[in-house]
Amino acid sequence: MLVDDHPAFRKGLAALIESEPDLEVVAETGDGASAIELFRQKKPDVVLMDLRLPGMGGVETTIAIRREFPDARIVVLTTFDMDEDIYRAMESGAKSYLLKDTPDDELAATIRAVHVGREKLPPRVAGRLAARRSRPDLKERELEVLQLLVKGRSNKEIGSTLFISEDTVKAHLKTLFVKLGVQDRTDAAITAIRQGIIHLE
Repeated sequence: MLVDDHPAFRKGLAALIESEPDLEVVAETGDGASAIELFRQKKPDVVLMDLRLPGMGGVETTIAIRREFPDARIVVLTTFDMDEDIYRAMESGAKSYLLKDTPDDELAATIRAVHVGREKLPPRVAGRLAARRSRPDLKERELEVLQLLVKGRSNKEIGSTLFISEDTVKAHLKTLFVKLGVQDRTDAAITAIRQGIIHLE
């Protein structure tokens, strides 16, 4: 089953898959909610899932499908290769994480590997996932502070937005800098965007 909100990309992907003698597209859709419904109906062996979907995103859709069908085999196929995207996708239960420019033969080989229950990651993705897993998770409040910092807000503005004191903001920033391995606000903002912790709207 193909889940991607770009019809032209889905069409090309379907043609590629159908050209393989042992692979067949049984369903396709452009949003998460209908992907869950289609999965119930078709019970596909493997799902190719984009991360950015209208409404419910790819990670949320993967979690929802696997909650209902724990054996669901999902391959994330996306243009995003940020550390945090890879981490969230694999933590949600995906079996692989591929970029949309993956060579055709590698995509087909990954579908086959995932079908027989293997987790298959390109070496570069596996390395980035290992590095991300070794980093401590950010708490919800730390993420909120980081989001506002990326938007260029001062400590005072962050404090008033989140209804906390400036001292509390400074304490959160101190912890954030340690967790992100950075020295200052600018580095924190750059790292947050580069690693995909915060997505610019």
